[in-house]
Amino acid sequence: MGSIERMFGSSQLHDYFEPSETAESRALLTSICSSARAENQDAARKLAATAELFELRRRERGEREDWAVDTWAAVGAELAAALRVNLGKAGSYMTYGLAMRQLPEVAAVFLAGEIDMRMFQTVVFRTGLITDEAVLAEVDRKLAGRAARWPSMTDGKLASEIDRLVIKHDPDAVRRRRNRAKDREVIVSDDMDGCTEIIARVYSTDAQAFDQRLDAMANTVCEADPRTKEQRRADAYGALAARADRLACQCGEANCPAAGKPAPGPIVIHVVADEATLQGRSDNPAHVLGANTLIPGELLLELAKHAKLSPLIHPVDLPPESGYRPSRALADFVRARDLTCRGPGCDKPATQCDLDHTVPHPYGPTHAGNLKSLCRHCHILKTFWGWRDRQLADGTIIWSLPGQQTYVTTPGSALLFPSLMAPTPAPQGPPIAVSDGDRTVQMPRRKTTRAQNRAKYIADERCLNRAERTVRHSALLGSARPANDHDPPPF
Repeated sequence: MGSIERMFGSSQLHDYFEPSETAESRALLTSICSSARAENQDAARKLAATAELFELRRRERGEREDWAVDTWAAVGAELAAALRVNLGKAGSYMTYGLAMRQLPEVAAVFLAGEIDMRMFQTVVFRTGLITDEAVLAEVDRKLAGRAARWPSMTDGKLASEIDRLVIKHDPDAVRRRRNRAKDREVIVSDDMDGCTEIIARVYSTDAQAFDQRLDAMANTVCEADPRTKEQRRADAYGALAARADRLACQCGEANCPAAGKPAPGPIVIHVVADEATLQGRSDNPAHVLGANTLIPGELLLELAKHAKLSPLIHPVDLPPESGYRPSRALADFVRARDLTCRGPGCDKPATQCDLDHTVPHPYGPTHAGNLKSLCRHCHILKTFWGWRDRQLADGTIIWSLPGQQTYVTTPGSALLFPSLMAPTPAPQGPPIAVSDGDRTVQMPRRKTTRAQNRAKYIADERCLNRAERTVRHSALLGSARPANDHDPPPF
């Protein structure tokens, strides 16, 4: 829960670098945004025209539902030929094109270029179980009002945002994970050159715990271990199966410092849920902090039987805390309110974020109205790259980015746990002192540059290729070097 402000000192509060706001930079941003909007509009118009073509052919030929190749298949083949895509892709275009007529307000936002194809597809799928036309119209209206303001999100996060709205209007229409839970399994596939692929479908909480355990095991080696993090996580899988409490280091040093590292402690998964759901009086889903996934109410009741329940303390009437670092209770509340990083376009889990003072401490208080979850990447953007933020009492953040761009992010709990957004106005602090200090020396540094990483990657690949070719030639021709092998010794 470290803070960049704490590391750099609160007396130096101004950026060392302000990105340019020239006519050229604004023109480039305008061009990028215009191209993206045009791309979205073209995608929407293509789907709309696809639906019109299908309806035209249906008027001309009828539905032909009982035909082996019905009207749908015939139009799909026509589209596939015209667009040079397969029948499945053509059918997908028709499905989403016709969905624009069922979700006219979201479709209008799509046609205006405010959302992209991926977001529209997700909306169509997540609302596909709504059968009541009035409910669908209401969900369509609310999604249209919000979708254009949503930042870039992962597929899982986007699905969760839509599910939170659907469950308010038609709980039976939520694409439940319950059926998938019944089908949970672990599949060990066939051996492939000494490696085997393992595929598992498990509870979200179990997956989060397993992911954290692999990370913890992978970090028990010293820095000289030659394996990548991904390779160490894979090896940790086998170590866990062998009931080991740490991963054997491969540095080759007799006095490896990893031997003195303590074994990883227990893994804790945090879930935010309504008390009513835990008492069986509500089906409101819970949110898994760190995984950005929802747990259906009925599954939560099962998991709660073996969990430690801790009530969140809402600091609505509490005064600011005296120190820089928030208490455990305040930190838990802020992360439960935010759920994810509050930077525009970022959905990194709040459990992996710093707790940032919007107005830097000590000028701003350690108080819920002045604290937010901010991942290290977004924290650096705020500290060094000219991003400005203002926090409202309900946790809403208004961002001003270079180039006169403004974004608004709301806490992740807005739909699922709205009570956590009860206003917590932050007291005003003393004026912020101006400092002209050069902050370049305080920018966190990379251990290696991207160019160095790429050069090493290329060198390693070339070395591996050469070694494999040498082994292959030796196997075929003994120790004799092939005449067409131009690699000089030593190999």
